[in-house]
Amino acid sequence: MDRLRRSFLTLSLLAVLGTASPLRAEPASIVVASTTSTEQSGLFKHILPLFKQKSGIEVKVVALGTGQALDAARRGDADVVLVHDRPAEDKFVAEGFAKGRQDVMYNDFVLIGPKADPAGIRGKGVDDAFKAIAAGQAPFVSRGDRSGTHSAELRSWKEADVDLPAVRGDWYRDVGQGMGPALNTASSLGAYILADRGTWLSFKNRGDLTILVEGDKRLFNPYGVMLVNPEKHPTVKVKEGQAFIDWLVSPEGQQAIADYKINGEPLFFPSAKKG
Repeated sequence: MDRLRRSFLTLSLLAVLGTASPLRAEPASIVVASTTSTEQSGLFKHILPLFKQKSGIEVKVVALGTGQALDAARRGDADVVLVHDRPAEDKFVAEGFAKGRQDVMYNDFVLIGPKADPAGIRGKGVDDAFKAIAAGQAPFVSRGDRSGTHSAELRSWKEADVDLPAVRGDWYRDVGQGMGPALNTASSLGAYILADRGTWLSFKNRGDLTILVEGDKRLFNPYGVMLVNPEKHPTVKVKEGQAFIDWLVSPEGQQAIADYKINGEPLFFPSAKKG
């Protein structure tokens, strides 16, 4: 009788398990290798919940300098890349790690420094400003992290005909960190620094720093998005990654980018090509 009872209980338990709801599947997710400027500006906190609500796809952001973000994608550690160094992006595509690049948005770089402006760069063009900083050996903070901002800074020295390796000294601080920590260092030192406008607008610890040079066309800062080529890395989540890209460049995604503002000022401007 005990054996019969045990058999009945076992069959009953199996019947209950058979009619129970299955365990909920893990939500779809992708990894996006992006920049510290997009993460520290707060943009992702604004747009990613909107995308998840629309698609059900969770986006996990790895925020690095652009060079490091592209290297992560080369290793297959990301499904999508969203960065801002056009020469490096074009190289990434030429190497076959992505089949194409799409414009997403832009903002600009600004040259920031102490309000007293000891190098006298206020209102100057970019070339003259960098020349003056080097000539006066005024304190300058560089991200030094192979980011898009770091690349833009190095191009600026070169275009100003400043031989940085020859003239750099204690006045030039290479911090090897993201935009936020680099701005904190510049604030504490009263130093000059090149920053993206988005991070600057969201930055709270400004101290005595202010924008001194802006508006030069060479300070234009475009962002591009790329799906990592699955032929290089079969683990890439093509469907989900492409869905994210398609949303970013859609009218809905572009409007979400445009809607992100601090004190009424937009941090990024949508730039996806229509049609």
